[in-house]
Amino acid sequence: MTPPEGIGLDVDHIGRRCEVKAYSLEAVQRPVDHLEECLTGCSLVIACAGWPHNGRTARDLLKLNGNVAKNIVEACAKFCPEAIIGIVMNPMNSLVPAMARLYEKSGLDPRQIIGITSLDGVRANKFVHIETEAPIENVSVPVVGGNAGPCTIPLFSQDPAAASIPEARQAELVRRVQEGTAEVTAAKKGKSGATLSQAYACCRFARAVLGGLAGSRIRESCFLKSDVCEGVPYFASQVTFGKKGVEQVHPVGKVSKREAELLAEAVGVLRQEVEDGLQYAEGLSMSTGGAS
Repeated sequence: MTPPEGIGLDVDHIGRRCEVKAYSLEAVQRPVDHLEECLTGCSLVIACAGWPHNGRTARDLLKLNGNVAKNIVEACAKFCPEAIIGIVMNPMNSLVPAMARLYEKSGLDPRQIIGITSLDGVRANKFVHIETEAPIENVSVPVVGGNAGPCTIPLFSQDPAAASIPEARQAELVRRVQEGTAEVTAAKKGKSGATLSQAYACCRFARAVLGGLAGSRIRESCFLKSDVCEGVPYFASQVTFGKKGVEQVHPVGKVSKREAELLAEAVGVLRQEVEDGLQYAEGLSMSTGGAS
């Protein structure tokens, strides 16, 4: 494996107004003990480490990746407690509630822990653009619910170009958005998943968060603690980022009959996955490093 420090130096040579520095830890080293220099002063941290599915159950993956996420989250709580933490790890629908609850138990804002679901919107917009030939910059399909599979609901009825697509074809595109990562993984013959498009989606999320903190109110869909959907305390919908971070969580809005049916199905699945995460968090406590 190429050393991260070398990759960091390589990227640092690109002519942009920023400095890039890489940090790496041994498996036995905890971020809360070793990443003070890396994290101090950060406004945004994106956690995209973790184990892939590879046949594991969601609960097994929650235990594995829950430990990885906890290590990152507790280091952020110590060194950059005001930062937004974007999570791109599976199972997101359980991990985000777990880490948000951990933050909440420590007296921090649970809405600083956010699941990055931007790739769902990126895919929905691209598929509509291909289908209708509408300019991609004019297509904006909200995607709500949760992350992955039947929890991901693109609201084609809320975008003029998407709404013009026949209902039967919309149903096919819904499935394609929901199964987008599987489609990419199959095309890569199982060698990896959606890495490059996910990097683009993370960049889009980062621009929304950092642009908001800089004074421009910017909307982006993401998964976080929310009361916009009755019956489930964590939900993906459009969020406005501003100088204070999350400034407004937008309601789902008007949906078609079919979208309402899909949402009802998604909530049933999402409710259990969120509950799994909250139960997992009950056995966790935040470490402050050292012997703690």
